[in-house]
Amino acid sequence: MDAAFAIVGDEDVTRWLSFDVHDQAATQAMIDGVVERAQAVPRTEYYLVVTLPGDELIGFARLGLDGVQAAKLGYAIRHDQWGHGYATDAARALVDFGFRQLGLHRISAAIGPDNEASIAVVKRLGMQYEGRIRDHVFTNGSWRDSLLYSVLAAEWEASSAVSLRR
Repeated sequence: MDAAFAIVGDEDVTRWLSFDVHDQAATQAMIDGVVERAQAVPRTEYYLVVTLPGDELIGFARLGLDGVQAAKLGYAIRHDQWGHGYATDAARALVDFGFRQLGLHRISAAIGPDNEASIAVVKRLGMQYEGRIRDHVFTNGSWRDSLLYSVLAAEWEASSAVSLRR
């Protein structure tokens, strides 16, 4: 619980997320909810934890099923571990899982307009910019727009085939 709190209890991290900073009780409730939803049939979301050697939790990524063969992607990394590619690696693993194992058609990500690092992550994944969602998220006491990016299964498959040929 302390490792998760170091992520979702940190204002530097949550300023980019769709929820405010969590206290320890909210962090525990979040973990309990994730575990409960992981046991649901059918599942509505998948989480991937990001660890360093020795199983030190430094982040997580989430794929929330949304609509017909669609999902929303999200991720958070402890701020002292930013810039090492962990978000990209975790997001890539979940997107690949979503297309190859879950048979999804579309995966999207909604990102705050000022979150340049996260925009770079989704671009590295081959996601395309679709537009701006005005006043999409209420967090940290105000409404925030989101930039919407997505990738389709055929695009992912094509980019994976190119990567394998290199």
